[in-house]
Amino acid sequence: MSLLALSLFLGIIALTLVITYLSSKRTKNARDFYTAGGGLTAWQNGLAVAGDFMSAASFLGITGAIALVGFDGFYMSIGNLVAFLFLLYLVAEPLRNLGKYTMADMITARFNSKKVRGVAAVNTLVISIFYMIAQLVGAGGLIKLLLGIDYATSVLLVGILMTIYVIFGGMTATSWVQITKAILLLIGSFVITFIVFAKFDFSVMNMFQHVKSSTPLGEAFLNPGNKYKDGLDMISFNMALVLGAAGLPHLLVRFFTVKDAATARKSVVYSTWFIGAFFIMTIFLGFGAAAFVGFENIVAANPAGNMAAPLLAQTMGGDFLFAFVSAVAFATILAVVSGLVLTSASAFAHDIYGEIIKGGKVTEKQQVFVARMASIGVAVVSILLALSAQKLNVAFLSVLALGIAASANLPVILCTIYWKRFNSTGAITGMLIGLISSVVLVLLSPNVWSPTPGAAIFTGDPIFPMLNPTIYTVPLGFLGAYFGTVLSREKSNAESFAEVIYKSNTGYGISAAKDH
Repeated sequence: MSLLALSLFLGIIALTLVITYLSSKRTKNARDFYTAGGGLTAWQNGLAVAGDFMSAASFLGITGAIALVGFDGFYMSIGNLVAFLFLLYLVAEPLRNLGKYTMADMITARFNSKKVRGVAAVNTLVISIFYMIAQLVGAGGLIKLLLGIDYATSVLLVGILMTIYVIFGGMTATSWVQITKAILLLIGSFVITFIVFAKFDFSVMNMFQHVKSSTPLGEAFLNPGNKYKDGLDMISFNMALVLGAAGLPHLLVRFFTVKDAATARKSVVYSTWFIGAFFIMTIFLGFGAAAFVGFENIVAANPAGNMAAPLLAQTMGGDFLFAFVSAVAFATILAVVSGLVLTSASAFAHDIYGEIIKGGKVTEKQQVFVARMASIGVAVVSILLALSAQKLNVAFLSVLALGIAASANLPVILCTIYWKRFNSTGAITGMLIGLISSVVLVLLSPNVWSPTPGAAIFTGDPIFPMLNPTIYTVPLGFLGAYFGTVLSREKSNAESFAEVIYKSNTGYGISAAKDH
């Protein structure tokens, strides 16, 4: 078993390193490093965007959540899919037409302000690191289960690999690693889904009847309320899922990797189909794990349920399928964290160093060098934080990052595109209030504090009672943007808004993409 697992893991690593080597030959300037030269096609970017969402949080976390708490775990699948409709209709096209390399580029297309750019860059760094912790926690648990390597060593291994991809291959390597792992993950999920469905005689009703009696929850397994006793908490959770995608920096920068807004829209349509198919399969994976792996075995492997999918693969298909699914999950983690590292490094190198510190007077060679050094720094910080979050469910960790993105970024993105009176003061206050309120309430919530020793990071009673604060923090982000605008003495620039409206709808001024 160890030899088989090790062989598949090494095969995945070798494949991704070959992709990185080939990509490094095509990464010659800042545009190549940040956006793959803008040369991805709609289906390629669609698979890459889908790959960002078909992360460790989705494959490991959602499967585990459905297996342990039933219907409440399925909320994650629904919310992730609906999020792409919001992204498609309101954000994708204007973002692609106004931006260049980072999310801050889009906002400063209207407000030529270093302060706005700096706050947007800090938002990107915080959100990306939160999201990265979820992936690294999943990686640590997965490698520990499969190869017997301890959690800390596993996290360090992933950190080193993701840094190599970014430093040498940039966005081209990151994109193609995403595309490759998305295809492998869809294939692996389909195989397990087919086997599980066959066990239920290809009958959905048989499946529902079976899980009613095969879990400790009994008939309550199919009902809401097993995890979210408070309806307000459940609504808040779904708000984070639906609105958060439109504010996730590592997802938004993917629209700069295509040549124009039409291709960006098509890539969202492609990704919606890929993601829809995948999240439908998570139902079968979760129910299959609950029925055939068993509650006790899932919890014994990982208390948060993160190992339910690999254990189901072992039960359904033996050691080979177990090793294959685990290796694909490992590739999933590598691909997503690489994108997160690249996004964070881009925010530091392009926004903070290139535009704020150097005032735009920096060569592409200098900018790429700083981005590579920033990648190392971001990786180190993320690894250190992941080491203290081992017991948390990876899906829930990612939802917290989505909540911060929905609160800190989305209000300002929408106001920048659609509100004429909006000004730079409103942009800064909206981003800061959304960011600070999200982080503070998460740190005071039951996710971090629990009266039961070992159940959370710290022992003690939580000050904020809800698991997810998004229902409060998103309105706070919008209120911050509104009051920051109307109470400031700064006048809005009608000409810059007219220019933003024109460019966001026409794409005027966008340079042609580089052929690949």
